[in-house]
Amino acid sequence: MAGQLTRYQEQPRGILGRVKGAMQSWTLKLGGNELEQRLNRIAPPQNEYGVDPFGFDLDFSKAAIAPVLWLYKKYFRVETHGIEKIPAGRVLLIANHSGQLPLDGAMIAMAMLCEADPPRVVRSMVEKWVPTLPFVSTILARAGQVVGTPENCRRLLAAGEAIQVFPEGVRGLNKTWEHRYQLQEFGLGFMRLALETNTPIVPVAVVGAEEQAPNLYDLKPLAKLIGFPSFPVTPTGLPIPLPTKYRVFFGEPMRFAGDANGEDAELQRKVRQVKDAIQSMLRTGVAQRQHVFW
Repeated sequence: MAGQLTRYQEQPRGILGRVKGAMQSWTLKLGGNELEQRLNRIAPPQNEYGVDPFGFDLDFSKAAIAPVLWLYKKYFRVETHGIEKIPAGRVLLIANHSGQLPLDGAMIAMAMLCEADPPRVVRSMVEKWVPTLPFVSTILARAGQVVGTPENCRRLLAAGEAIQVFPEGVRGLNKTWEHRYQLQEFGLGFMRLALETNTPIVPVAVVGAEEQAPNLYDLKPLAKLIGFPSFPVTPTGLPIPLPTKYRVFFGEPMRFAGDANGEDAELQRKVRQVKDAIQSMLRTGVAQRQHVFW
């Protein structure tokens, strides 16, 4: 272990190098030999700058995932079910969304890295407004996340990637307390892409994120004033997550056939099947848990 820690700490000199080395050491301490071996099994294509065509940098990610890994293992104590059902090759992970901050997506991504066999990097389709935040676009790109455009998704699926999509968008992320675990309207875009690229869909249900930062009221006028999609009022006054117990359920792969440019009514019928599968898993997961925090 000491030799491995030393190897991780062999970073360029300077403050940034020391920070990077410390973060990578934290990652290794949390994940141990098993995680190091998993990371070494991931070999994304790289250009002369050491990143893939979308800016993903595995070396950067080894440092960046440290706080997310801590949340996964120590804070939310994530428990996964059915992750072995995820097929090899390109796949769309379609999940419910909640919690004010997109930590549910981060926990799904860590599950795929820490629990799936083989380990996989999940590409999240982030909201188009997110990269407008200072420094965020570069950090997200280096960690493998991309802006959720159809073209980006097509290219990633063609490369055999696992794509994470939240069809509820901010409607789910910022829904108020009385609507917890009630799926909001799903967009049709993911189904069009699944049909166009012949990609299987795995429904994913996250139980626990709804309670991490309950939205008691949405101050929409203030949100509009500052350019945010919503401004939730939480018990703490801020969207600071509580240490709820996360349970992530992966369903059976769903495969659909049909015209990607077909009538909306036909696409909605297919989307409804995915939505119903997620809603069913949510009901089961909520009913089976003993407590929100453990």
